[in-house]
Amino acid sequence: MQLTKKATADFQLWQKVARTEEQNNSLLTVMAQRGQKRRAEETEEQRNRGLSDMAQRSQERRAEENRRTKEWLIGQTRRAT
Repeated sequence: MQLTKKATADFQLWQKVARTEEQNNSLLTVMAQRGQKRRAEETEEQRNRGLSDMAQRSQERRAEENRRTKEWLIGQTRRAT
């Protein structure tokens, strides 16, 4: 069976569209994977930032507690003398 020029052109166009669609789907898959990886990394960065903030607040609380204890001891010493 011989295809007409129009049928041949239509078939070639259909093949091109199919290839392009496959390429688009492949690109979308790659983009989705990169997005998931980026979100996972951001989540890890956010967790690390949160842990760092918690550690800093803990240090600040300990420093404040030590300062108050020291002031209290100084006050007790002054009263005793």
